[in-house]
Parts: sequence; C-alpha cells; structure tokens
Amino acid sequence: MKYTARINVMPQKALLDPQGKAVTATMKNLNLPEIENVRIGKHITMEVEAPDKATAEEKVKIACEKLLANPVMETFEFSIEG
Repeated sequence: MKYTARINVMPQKALLDPQGKAVTATMKNLNLPEIENVRIGKHITMEVEAPDKATAEEKVKIACEKLLANPVMETFEFSIEG
C-alpha cells in the first residue's frame, strides 16, 4: 500500500533561528508588530510503499533521523496518511 508522509523539520527551540529573527524584524517594518517569534523550518512530503502504516512510520522515522533532520540542531514530527 502507498502512504503519504508529511514531515515538519524545525530548529530546536534552544537554538537561534536567524531566518526567523529576520522575518520577525521585517514584520514590524510591514506594520505587523503583533507577529512575533517567527521560526522557519522545512515541510517535506513523500510517498512510502509499505505493507502497513506501522512499517511506513518506521521508514519515515529512519529517513528523518538519518537524512532529513540534523538531530543536533533540528527536531521533526510527521504524520502518515493512506
């Protein structure tokens, strides 16, 4: 069966996010001072061929841990549909 994984990779909360800081500062220039603490990450979708949802989840977890997210600097979460 084919499953679709939707993955979000974000910088760890304890680390500085320079892109997020720049966007937060720009919001004030756009007269949107109520928007604060912007954090910028990655959104990834992929298709996974697996016999069941649990196997698909395990494959996606391995892909995230070994390739898609840097565990020193980033966290990830994902959902599986299919």
